Amino acid sequence: MKLEKNISLGKNNFVYILLCLSLFLSIAKSETNIKNQNEEKFVEIKILDKVSSKNSKLEIRMGEEKEFENLLIKALKCQNSEFDDNPEITAYLQVKDISKKSNDEVFVFNGWTFSSSPSIRPFDHPVYDIWLTKCY
Repeated sequence: MKLEKNISLGKNNFVYILLCLSLFLSIAKSETNIKNQNEEKFVEIKILDKVSSKNSKLEIRMGEEKEFENLLIKALKCQNSEFDDNPEITAYLQVKDISKKSNDEVFVFNGWTFSSSPSIRPFDHPVYDIWLTKCY
């Protein structure tokens, strides 16, 4: 009779351990999701120097300005579509040419750019071409 009581107590303890373990894992997973949402995002763009035919890769943290040659580039938003097999990457960029001192034109480019179709909103500069490659 004692043996049966010990077995049933062992089964109950095992169930409680499984419940505690699953609760712990679900809390850890939700904390990981919160951390991933709060992580800083980056935009990766490629820049072609039309004069020298050199390609450069540039990573920009969201909200920060980064200088490349005589361009000042700022990424404000970035997102990946999750609905397609080949997801669309979009980013809102502001690009200033710091070599120009005229106040007529503040931005060389100010708007959304698309990785699959950069010609929708073309970046028009005599020396550089910019296109979006990643958002992470």
